Amino acid sequence: MNLVQEYYFSTKLKQIAEMRANGIDVMNLGIGSPDLPPSQETIDALADAAQHPKHHAYQSYVGLPALREGIAVFYQQFYGVSLNPVNEVLPLIGSKEGIMHIAMAYLEAGDEVLVPNPGYPTYRAASLLTGASVVDYDLSEENGWLPDLKALAQRDLSKVKLMWVNYPHMPTGAKATTAFFEELRDFAIEHNILLVNDNPYSFILNDKPESMLAIEGMKEVALELNSLSKSHNMAGWRMGMLLGKAEFVSTVLRFKSNMDSGMFLPLQMAAIKALQNPHSWYSDLNAIYKQRQEKVFEMMDLLNCSYDPNQSGMFVWAKIPANYATGFALTDEILEKAAVFITPGGIFGSAGDGYIRTSLCAEVSVFEEAIQRIKVALAI
Repeated sequence: MNLVQEYYFSTKLKQIAEMRANGIDVMNLGIGSPDLPPSQETIDALADAAQHPKHHAYQSYVGLPALREGIAVFYQQFYGVSLNPVNEVLPLIGSKEGIMHIAMAYLEAGDEVLVPNPGYPTYRAASLLTGASVVDYDLSEENGWLPDLKALAQRDLSKVKLMWVNYPHMPTGAKATTAFFEELRDFAIEHNILLVNDNPYSFILNDKPESMLAIEGMKEVALELNSLSKSHNMAGWRMGMLLGKAEFVSTVLRFKSNMDSGMFLPLQMAAIKALQNPHSWYSDLNAIYKQRQEKVFEMMDLLNCSYDPNQSGMFVWAKIPANYATGFALTDEILEKAAVFITPGGIFGSAGDGYIRTSLCAEVSVFEEAIQRIKVALAI
């Protein structure tokens, strides 16, 4: 436990709460918690199912057959991936728990794990908690935030058991190409490494959702995590999924089945309904995120930050101007002077030190107010 710190946002939320208690109206633009609701059909399905007295008991460790079937149909429809719902689909209580379950199922002391820098901090924390050693692989703007697999192959990878990947990438919003995924598959085969792609952002500001599992032969070396948190506005519902080869999924299930007793049945029934949302639902959601993204771009221009206008996901990743040493310096100044919280890129790894990340999970009017506050506070 001494190797991992309290999650950054956990500590920052305490600071924000303290500031608010002292009468400071802090605007939180840091955390990607969707502020929009799920589809009405999803909410109605939950409410209806919760009325049945027999729907409150313990549930199966592997979820309802209808939910697994619904996930398989969803993956076929949107990603072109064929999955056997019986043994290649495992519903999760959020994909974050899946990260921990995979780490505990596959890693132990003496193993090494490839972790992206910058990347989601939980990959590092979960890996360290197993006793394994973390090996960073650096991502850079110059390389499109994709790993240099040829350079990685020059290292001693004999102890590497697992490699965390995440495309569309958080925090940068970068997307991977089919050619890169094919190269990644070959890299994993050559070095006997299990790939785990964390894929919760593929529907947000992205015209073509993609799954790594759509690549021929990828199932032999990879698992994929996905979630309804971002794509279906169900973050607090904790509905995730693990997809892949039956052998890999069953190994994770051996650990998971000792950690929980299944998901609340009405939640599962609501998830089935959510997975049936029409294409238009996602288009309408993305129209809202696009409006918000344009406002955040305006705010980044105000701060003299540079950014890729084609990035996807529910954040804007931007490079800070040269007059700030790190993203921490810029975000601390904005928080102190304008009472606006933006995430410093350095919490995602040293390669993110020169960047900041802004969440799109607020109404346009909130971003407009943040822009005005920053203008006044920094005398722009």
